[in-house]
Amino acid sequence: MSHGVHLDKRSPAAEVIGREVLEIDAETGVVRLAFVAKPEFANRHGTVAGGFLAAMLDSTTAAPILAFLAEELSVVTTELRVAYLRPAATGPLFGVGRVTKRTEREVLAEGELSDAEGHAIARATANFRVVSNR
Repeated sequence: MSHGVHLDKRSPAAEVIGREVLEIDAETGVVRLAFVAKPEFANRHGTVAGGFLAAMLDSTTAAPILAFLAEELSVVTTELRVAYLRPAATGPLFGVGRVTKRTEREVLAEGELSDAEGHAIARATANFRVVSNR
């Protein structure tokens, strides 16, 4: 399945968090992702550490931008605000991301992670800067 040049390539970080693109809705711009929260991601309570959830949300919020971005451009995260809603067990997690505002150089996006039962785990809003892809 081709997702455009940016999402077809998985970065080392995307490999670590097990990111897989499930769906890109060209009409709405919504991107659905799957992640694998490995046992090594657990904190002292046995749930997924917040930093790993934040990394998944960074990927989730960037995905709807990258899915439609020209090959010569890229984005960098300038701000990521995360709200943790409930503990996440290790195993599969799912992300849904969408762009909420875009200018030529700045993009705002939001994303949500849920567990396999569909319970919301965490939400994020993110600001990105569009840059030239070197």
